[in-house]
Amino acid sequence: MAILPPLLSSQKNTRTVGRGVQSTFVILFTLLMLSGISARLVYLQIVEGKNHRIRAESNRVRIIPKQPERGNIFDRNGKLLASTRYPRSVYLWPMAHENPTWTIVGPRLSKILDIPQEEIEKILKQSTVNPSSLIRIARNLNEAQVTALREYESELPGVEINTEAVRYYTYGRELAHILGYTRELTAEQLEEKKTEGYRLGDVTGQMGVEKAYEKVLRGEWGGQQIEVDGSGRPLRVLGTKQAKSGNDLRLTIDLNIQIAAEKALGNRNGAIVAMDPKNGAILAMVSHPTFDPNIFSKQKLSQKDWETVQGSRYPLVNRAISAFPPASTFKIVTTTAALESGKFSPDTVLQTYGSLTIGGTRFGEWNHAGFGPLGFVGAMQWSSDTFFYQIAKKVGGPTLIEWTRKYGFGQKTGFDFTTEEAKGLVPDDNWKRKAWKIPWSVGDTVNMSIGQGALQTTPLQVAVMFAVPANSGYLVQPHLLKDNEEAKSWRESLNLKPITIKILRDGLRKVITEGTGKVLNVPSLPPIAGKSGTAEAWRGRAKENHAWFGAYAPADKPEILVVAFAEHSGGGGGSVAAPMILEIMQKHFSRK
Repeated sequence: MAILPPLLSSQKNTRTVGRGVQSTFVILFTLLMLSGISARLVYLQIVEGKNHRIRAESNRVRIIPKQPERGNIFDRNGKLLASTRYPRSVYLWPMAHENPTWTIVGPRLSKILDIPQEEIEKILKQSTVNPSSLIRIARNLNEAQVTALREYESELPGVEINTEAVRYYTYGRELAHILGYTRELTAEQLEEKKTEGYRLGDVTGQMGVEKAYEKVLRGEWGGQQIEVDGSGRPLRVLGTKQAKSGNDLRLTIDLNIQIAAEKALGNRNGAIVAMDPKNGAILAMVSHPTFDPNIFSKQKLSQKDWETVQGSRYPLVNRAISAFPPASTFKIVTTTAALESGKFSPDTVLQTYGSLTIGGTRFGEWNHAGFGPLGFVGAMQWSSDTFFYQIAKKVGGPTLIEWTRKYGFGQKTGFDFTTEEAKGLVPDDNWKRKAWKIPWSVGDTVNMSIGQGALQTTPLQVAVMFAVPANSGYLVQPHLLKDNEEAKSWRESLNLKPITIKILRDGLRKVITEGTGKVLNVPSLPPIAGKSGTAEAWRGRAKENHAWFGAYAPADKPEILVVAFAEHSGGGGGSVAAPMILEIMQKHFSRK
């Protein structure tokens, strides 16, 4: 039996220090690594699992959205006013600008579509919020563009041509301020409307009926889920959701009256409102200058397009619901305040003058001579200013202001265009102290009695005022939807005395037969009642008056009421605005 040398025996156990520590370290390190891997797997599969599944699904599943058709819009007689056309548009898949082929696709697409490549890339970058949907790059392709895209199809992978629904207005300029227009959402609007289901490239109503009834007209998006392979080629349709068209609308507008009003206003700046005085149904609403709403269906407006809507005459402004001084048309309210206050009897007669000095200020008569002694009917007939100065002085500011507000001035009428309609202004002591730092005076009351001073009203509000004597004392709510034509649904009584209504109606009739509106005393038309107004107004250094006229017919049982307003026309209401109403009345009654 061999005995190991002592040296060998001692070498066997020379390294015993540290062996236990190494084993522990290896074990702990291994456990730590396994824990880290396990935690990472838990995070990826459980915490982030949903997001990863969505990403994987978006790589495998593409969504081709189907835009809904907006509802059609008709006039009261069923004539089509707004519908849909189907131009061809160019679409790209998101992230196309990050593909290697973009160096060829980008410049080629930019040249064919005449759109800067940077602009196309900007649109694609915005699409990251919905990376599985096609993105529209251009719309309204012409035949040359379609031909070029098909010719270079092999060089344009991922580029698709599809048809889409685009708004079309049959009578563009004639109904621009009624119908409004639709336009693709801006980035700011998209951010605001994401929660409502809007998406990049979506269009929305920007004005008029299109804006007021966006939710009714819009409809619901549909589309297809398409499974694609690694190269993005479609394999099969996974599901389809039909787009739901928006609901149609039928308006109270009468297209024949609307076109007649448009023609009557001509090239003047101003507005015309035609209404059924029994219930406030709007038969026509015209504002000048106007514009063509179809231009907003373009992908990009040209400089010429912008000039037609952004000119110094402000064509996008709806003057029918913008505020101006009402001038002598307002004498309807002053007469009402006088008779309803009890401070004047129906048979009151006052001397009129060439001018009156009240509160240290001289207030003139429009004819500079006066009309002799007049009662309420005669004062309305001749539109005597000095008669109504005396009325206002005795009635007092608070009473006149109270009746002004009862007639609906100084507040919105309840008309459909709530965000566009101006409230106007009914000045009072509080307003004057705040605006001018001085109290209300008798001169302010006198000035207000003839529709001047700081008083501001819209043509629509003036039409509502004329409806009160026309319908025997009811304040109507103007409206555009022909859904419920019962008068009681759209009006409330002002509880006027019968004698007040009679004097108003007699006075307005006398204006036509013997006063300032004789141009409307035409044998071929039913009897008409109305009132003129000429508002002092300055444009720059020149005094260019506004002209007003409001009228209804037949005088004994009115079925149509028209208010015409010519901004800075420089003429009187009887000579400028009344002939416009004559054209509309002739058109309306000739059909009957």
